[in-house]
Amino acid sequence: MKKFLIVCAATVYLVQGCQPGGSRTNKNVSDSTYTVTGKLRGLDSGWVYLMKFDGSQTVDSSRITNSTFSFAGKADTPEFAYLGIPSPGQADHEYRFGFFIDNSKINISGNRDSIDQASATGSKIEDEYNEFLAGRKPIMDEEEKLSKLYDSVSKSGNKIMLDSLMKIYMQVSKKEKTYLKKYVKEHPDSYISVFELYQQFNYNPDAAELDSAYNDLVLSVQQSYFGRKLKMVLDIAKLTAIGNDAPPFTQNDAGGKPVSLSSFKGKYVLVDFWASWCGPCRAENPNVVKAYSQFHPKGFDVLGVSLDDQKDKWLDAIKKDKLDWTQVSDLKGWKNSVAEEYGVQGIPMNFLVDEGGKIVAKGLRGSDLDKKLEEILKK
Repeated sequence: MKKFLIVCAATVYLVQGCQPGGSRTNKNVSDSTYTVTGKLRGLDSGWVYLMKFDGSQTVDSSRITNSTFSFAGKADTPEFAYLGIPSPGQADHEYRFGFFIDNSKINISGNRDSIDQASATGSKIEDEYNEFLAGRKPIMDEEEKLSKLYDSVSKSGNKIMLDSLMKIYMQVSKKEKTYLKKYVKEHPDSYISVFELYQQFNYNPDAAELDSAYNDLVLSVQQSYFGRKLKMVLDIAKLTAIGNDAPPFTQNDAGGKPVSLSSFKGKYVLVDFWASWCGPCRAENPNVVKAYSQFHPKGFDVLGVSLDDQKDKWLDAIKKDKLDWTQVSDLKGWKNSVAEEYGVQGIPMNFLVDEGGKIVAKGLRGSDLDKKLEEILKK
């Protein structure tokens, strides 16, 4: 997973409706084709949980006995899963160690306090993933260094340096995608290929680039859980590709008044997805404020779409960041209907729509927004 924190992302980690009060009955081992057993040092009693990303959204559970836990089941195709332990003081459990399951005897070992660094052995697909990660490690090390430097510079508020670091990051990100696309071509029947394609391309993908990579996959992999998720991303990426009409929508502002995208026809409008709780969004807001101040008199406007779920925090952020443009939200967080329609998987994210309602740019960050507006609003 990427370490460079430039967006707040809605990923497979976000599991809903998993209450520890559910069924705690382990499956019959005799009917199973895989087993997952293990020990976590420092966790001698209680329960551990297993969430498989196979489309079923089911949770299995195991009571720890003699410091050991075990799960059993069937995996018709390789699956990605999270092993979770209860969070102190929280009703819900959290998933903190991800690994792959195939029809093998899998053993997990690690420490309770650093479960995210546990290891899983015995699975051929997990071994394959470790080989993939080893090949990508030099690129990820570059991203890790950039991430630390970005965090350090963010504290100083040096916008020029932040823009420069962002450009360097984008170059490294291209290297990462090049590595992945080569891997997919060489491993078109691998579940690792489709899993990583989804991880890499779910935020602001280039439709043509993703389409090419997706079509390299064999049909059985395309029809897997993450294959279906990737196809959804691809379909929306095609729908919101540059040159297409922006999908119409209507959503209420803070006062409950419906606001339609169509009401901005005749202007260039930036449909800006953000949230009060999103650090990168709040860091990007001054750039949007600057662009709005400079180009609003020339026919530029902004329509903010918030992925907040608490109205008071949303309104407080609008006031603090001096966002003097129209804002809408249905206060459903990541389930915001407009965000879903536009395929938004990470924020900040934006779409620049022209006077006739066509998308002319998207994912504009930092000085790139100013440059694009200067290009199209020369008057």
